[in-house]
Amino acid sequence: MAENRTVRLSVLDQSPIREGGTAADALGESIELAKHAEALGYHRYWLAEHHGSEGLAGPSPEIMITRVAAETSHIRVGSGGVMLPHYSPYKVAENFRLLETLFPGRVDLGIGRAPGSDFATSQALAYGSKIGAEYFPNMIQDLSGFLSDSIPADHPLGQVKARPKIDNIPPIWLLGSSDYSGAYAAHYGLAFSFAHFINPVGGEQVMQAYFEKFQPSPGVPEPIGNIGVFVVCADTEADAERIAKTRDLQRLRADQGYHGPMPSIEEAEAYRYSPPEQQRVEYNRARTILGDPVQVKSQLLELTDRYNVDELVVITNVFDFANRKRSYALLAEAFALKPEQPNTAAAQ
Repeated sequence: MAENRTVRLSVLDQSPIREGGTAADALGESIELAKHAEALGYHRYWLAEHHGSEGLAGPSPEIMITRVAAETSHIRVGSGGVMLPHYSPYKVAENFRLLETLFPGRVDLGIGRAPGSDFATSQALAYGSKIGAEYFPNMIQDLSGFLSDSIPADHPLGQVKARPKIDNIPPIWLLGSSDYSGAYAAHYGLAFSFAHFINPVGGEQVMQAYFEKFQPSPGVPEPIGNIGVFVVCADTEADAERIAKTRDLQRLRADQGYHGPMPSIEEAEAYRYSPPEQQRVEYNRARTILGDPVQVKSQLLELTDRYNVDELVVITNVFDFANRKRSYALLAEAFALKPEQPNTAAAQ
């Protein structure tokens, strides 16, 4: 049972912009939250990638990794994740070799297949390239090869080497919410993070198949899995319910095509949902863990049992930054986290 296992907690940060706030505010809060998470004992801190959004401030996790890692001392820092189909695997390998050189033993390379944007923005990112998401498996293979200096000699780019030289290969994490993602991670020897906060159905089977079919790679010799969960933890269940209303309205609007700032609690409470909208809110709530610390811990431990993992990557997007910080602090207290030492934080 999960009660007999040590459960690691980590953070996924999308740098949400509050109504009335700015992108600079959101990025500043990301840096402050990372320092807060390290002090509380969280294991890793991942920065997300989203494009063309008025509500999320982070299109470039590589840049934010540099800033966050420089402001912290030992927490692992990574991308959650780089949307690989937009980019050259060679350039991504260069970026993360450089990050590993700057912050040895602390860097995670998380990748994903989703566009993180609309179709027009995806075209702008590709800028004429005909290589799309259908090439994702090839891109994974090439990225792994460039990162670990293991590109086969008969590969068309076999003579190309990504630099700078590094002693430690950052682990590649594949972030996904489908059986395809789990299968790719197992086949190519990647660590795997299942986005329960995107798809709460069937993930247990995906994770089980990943562990059973995993093939070792230079950067990840053994299977490593975690799950991404959306959490709102507050001093009381009533407080958590009220705080989560901001996320309810923001998520509904995103489903309707409006990717704007996070609304205030007052705006969320004043909104009058139509019956179909209320049904959508209830559907989205199924992907949310909320309540007081005892309730939240119980639900999260149940998830670790179901998925057979010992790490949870927590995302908490709400309007008030103080409530975000409080949620992570209460969670850390509930799980009796202790600040990790540099030698233990460097482990995958």
